[in-house]
Amino acid sequence: MDGIIIVNKEKNWTSNDVVQKIKGIFHEKVGHTGTLDPLATGVIPILVGKGTLLSKYLINHDKEYIATIKLGEKTSTGDSEGEILEQKNVDDTILDEAFVKSTLKKFEGKITQIPPIYSAIKVNGKKLYEYARKGQSIEIPSRNIEIYNIELVSISKLEKEIIFKVHCSKGTYIRTLCEDIAKELGTVGFMKELQRIKVGGFSIENSLTISELENKEKVDNNFITIENFFLNKEKVELDSANLKKFINGVKIKVQKNDNVYKIYYQNRFIGIGIVSNCILKRDIIL
Repeated sequence: MDGIIIVNKEKNWTSNDVVQKIKGIFHEKVGHTGTLDPLATGVIPILVGKGTLLSKYLINHDKEYIATIKLGEKTSTGDSEGEILEQKNVDDTILDEAFVKSTLKKFEGKITQIPPIYSAIKVNGKKLYEYARKGQSIEIPSRNIEIYNIELVSISKLEKEIIFKVHCSKGTYIRTLCEDIAKELGTVGFMKELQRIKVGGFSIENSLTISELENKEKVDNNFITIENFFLNKEKVELDSANLKKFINGVKIKVQKNDNVYKIYYQNRFIGIGIVSNCILKRDIIL
């Protein structure tokens, strides 16, 4: 099998746990795009077989999340696993619906973030969490991200919690966003829960749970082949001479605009090619 399967990751599973589980089921090369922390749940695209070659097409996809902020407490990790470092009062004015909504809207657009120290970003050749675990301080460079839309889902004055939905660019750290929102509200906070509901065009409604992966019929019905992944891309039909060239990685002159194309021979899908300056180059071959 070559393609993508969308998994609804459960809490306390690492992204690698999911990969290893699927390797055991499919007995194929398996990879993933878009790591989810163990505490988070939701959509994770799993690439199977030659579908692993699709990672470059997925890496820049935008994402959607539903997150819960616990207000009044700041933790060492920015989530519920860390030690409580600071506590602040949360009065009812902070949890006023109009105030919360207007505060959330301040984060829409292009903004900068400083990633959390407990993250896999590398600085000076080492992952940030390696510095954190050794108690070492390090200057973390900020990064540019974009919040396309953010909206309030609910407020719990009893639990001092806010649930919001956010549509954001790749590289956005929701833990940091939760902390920054809490700060803008006039208190502190951490990310209590996180669910990723969409990656690009892949939504949680079309995902499978870990247990459902054992059901062959469900897997077959939800498996996204490489051909279907490029459903809206134009076809290029090759003759036998150009087929041989394509398979061998030889460039082929074509009268096509710069784009990604589905490649066929005798109406049979054989792979993906990229056209640049009227030259077709092999990208993926089945």
